[in-house]
Amino acid sequence: MNTMFPIFLKMSEITTLIVGGGNVGHEKLAAILKNSPDAVVTVVSIEFGEELLDLAKDFPSVTLEKRPFEISDLDDHHICLCATDDYDLHVKIQEECNKRKMIVNVADTPPLCDFYLGSVVTKGDLKIGISTNGKSPTLAKRMREFLEDALPSETQSLLDNLKDIRDKLTGDFQDKVKQLNDITQKVFDKKE
Repeated sequence: MNTMFPIFLKMSEITTLIVGGGNVGHEKLAAILKNSPDAVVTVVSIEFGEELLDLAKDFPSVTLEKRPFEISDLDDHHICLCATDDYDLHVKIQEECNKRKMIVNVADTPPLCDFYLGSVVTKGDLKIGISTNGKSPTLAKRMREFLEDALPSETQSLLDNLKDIRDKLTGDFQDKVKQLNDITQKVFDKKE
């Protein structure tokens, strides 16, 4: 059973450190920026791949530091993602993150992770996270593709209309929830 707790973070209000600037570092940075273009990210690496350099140049909130990782790099960050091929370094970083109460993701090493980056489906303001508990990123990717195709293109219009309705509802909280449940149920009844 997947006991992970899903959350959505305001990445522009916290700071993230990525250690490693190769293919995996690029993959992690791309996933963050696709979902949160204003994310504040520092990438520390001895070398940077061309793809990561190309990606980072379009995002002013991304800082690249070309040098070896230092423990002090963890200062002032909330999240750390390890993306090198140095397992011993990852263990050291994970231990330091634990001491500092930082959450850490270590690429391809689930036992060292506090969290996983899942696949994400986005249709306007609707965002759905998919997790396989670290067991099969490939299945998560296929589920994302399926849901992207299955969700109607008018999802954003539906969300906008429901927000307008919600803003006009009267009554206490429970009454509003009941009214919104009734309205959204009618939307899904039409699909059958």
